[in-house]
Amino acid sequence: MVGVDGVEEHRDDPRWAVAERVAEAVRRRFPADVLAVAVHGPLAHGDDDGGGDGEVGLLVVTYRPGTGPPSATRRVDGVLVDLTVVAAEERLHQARQLTSRWPLTADRYVTTRALHDPTGWLPTMRDAHLGRLARARPAEFSTAARTAWYRGSAAHARAARLAEWYETDQALLMLGEARLAAATVHGLLSRTYYRDRGDAVRRTGLAGADMTEVAAVLARQSAELTARGRPVDGTIDDLLNN
Repeated sequence: MVGVDGVEEHRDDPRWAVAERVAEAVRRRFPADVLAVAVHGPLAHGDDDGGGDGEVGLLVVTYRPGTGPPSATRRVDGVLVDLTVVAAEERLHQARQLTSRWPLTADRYVTTRALHDPTGWLPTMRDAHLGRLARARPAEFSTAARTAWYRGSAAHARAARLAEWYETDQALLMLGEARLAAATVHGLLSRTYYRDRGDAVRRTGLAGADMTEVAAVLARQSAELTARGRPVDGTIDDLLNN
């Protein structure tokens, strides 16, 4: 089976069929607006199990802001489709940002598979992101990691309080947030990005970490951030001077 613009797809994976149909519909309805259409996530990597239960991540890039279809999430023929629509300049701007969630977002800029890209715009997006990383100073990653650490520390403290109050379900949810934040800190400090949230906690060994283990990881990360020149704790003046 050959997909849009000659992309060879997996015949047995219903997600590819849905992705192709959505791409074709977008091009047909908005022929003057659409610059590129691509998949990201498991389908873009090409090594997913093809089980058909996962989400289809679709990116539609338009020439101008406010054109094309709206961003939306909907199940189509039993397949969940997450449609992101963004103008080219805005997407390039996003690709050049280094935020505290970079380990969870970078894969969308680096790994895509084109369903429609006649001008070769998708490699331009990838190169913009990789170029930003090449120019990034170590302090930028440390600053972003510190922000992620605060998020993890707050989630862990909240989880501990909820556990004391026997609010087990809520405590587990907050513990999950603390695990993810700690994994994000690790990604920033090591300049490692992940495919998704699950990949982040698996690759960092945090998937099954309990309250005590997450606390130990956050403590080690705090020490590393201090060693990099700026502790997580500070004075009021530190807060106001940032």
